[in-house]
Amino acid sequence: MDPRSLTPALRVLRLCLHLLMAGLLVLAAVRADSAAGTVMAVVVGAVYAAGSLLPSVGRSQRAAAVWLGVLGAAWLGLLWLTPDALWVAFPLYFLQLHLLPTRWSLPAVTLTAGAAILSYVGHGAPLNPGVFIGPLLGGAVAVATVLGYQALYRESERRRRLIEELIETRAELAAAERHAGTLAERERLAREIHDTLAQGLSSIQLLLRAAERALPPGSPAAGHIDRARQAAQDNLAEARRFVRALSPPDLEHGSLAAALERLCEPGAGSGPDGSDGPNVSYGSYGAYGPGAGPRVRFSVSGTPTELPTPYEVALLRIAQSALANTVRHASASRAEITLSFMDASVTLDVVDDGKGFDPGSVRQSREGGFGLPAMRSRAESLGGTFTVESAPGQGTAVAVSLPLPAGVSA
Repeated sequence: MDPRSLTPALRVLRLCLHLLMAGLLVLAAVRADSAAGTVMAVVVGAVYAAGSLLPSVGRSQRAAAVWLGVLGAAWLGLLWLTPDALWVAFPLYFLQLHLLPTRWSLPAVTLTAGAAILSYVGHGAPLNPGVFIGPLLGGAVAVATVLGYQALYRESERRRRLIEELIETRAELAAAERHAGTLAERERLAREIHDTLAQGLSSIQLLLRAAERALPPGSPAAGHIDRARQAAQDNLAEARRFVRALSPPDLEHGSLAAALERLCEPGAGSGPDGSDGPNVSYGSYGAYGPGAGPRVRFSVSGTPTELPTPYEVALLRIAQSALANTVRHASASRAEITLSFMDASVTLDVVDDGKGFDPGSVRQSREGGFGLPAMRSRAESLGGTFTVESAPGQGTAVAVSLPLPAGVSA
């Protein structure tokens, strides 16, 4: 009944209900045989108008029930005075169904229809099927109309909420795809700069150094070559800064070993007691919440050295993928990540005590490219090797070995 909460269609229906009530009350007043009937019709109209104007009637079921009770009592008085008041029962049906809960409105409609029938009979009208069918059919139509509208409204609200959720989900998915695309493009640019510009500038430096050594002493070209070599060195340093700036966020604030350690969410490692050494730390893989993943042991073997950015990116992504597979599929209680620096290569091993699988039966991953084929492709793109050892019930071991490029030694 609150006009502010109504849609245009409902406002039209509300206006039609007011006009229907007014017309029926005017009819009852005109056809009344006494002045008392006319006065009672005016009283019913005044009670109806007061309830329509009171905001509390539309906001509180208790206030609505009180108002309907007063309106019903006035209507019963009008029924007592004139049989033509029974037609007012039809708009009363809609009021009761709209303002009262279903467990109250249906009995109220039944009592209203019964009162209309008894009033008609009590005024001496001849009995015929229409006396009973008319009020009952009117009540049934009102019940079907209101309950049908309420069902449609609930379905409309459910679909509206579903559409809002779909819009929010689509926006979140688009944001996630943009973020993933940005990271992928950063990695691609870092690889391209490293493999083309950086390598080309490094080769220019070597050639200029060789040319400088081949010049005779006191040659006027020596100064030009020295300046050219310095320019190449400066631009090589700038290219490497670009590569570092485009590296994954996990590598922006530390070394590869530190990124792998954060991946495991390390807790208190041993070391002072000599059990595992200072380069060992433990944690529970935190990507799935505290305690949701296996207990992870991380260790570094050999003398850590600074690796080219493509090597660090590949090893970090392979470790993330392997550990994610362990959490999702292996049902493992423990896992171990080992980063080993050797004279001519760097290796990464991820081992778990899970249920294992048959490596020969694994197909291409369809869940974002972080499957075994993608890990193998990363390793082989840098001239490395990738192996998987597993069997049902015997855990899984993933190993990747990358040869150290010239000029880098452990």
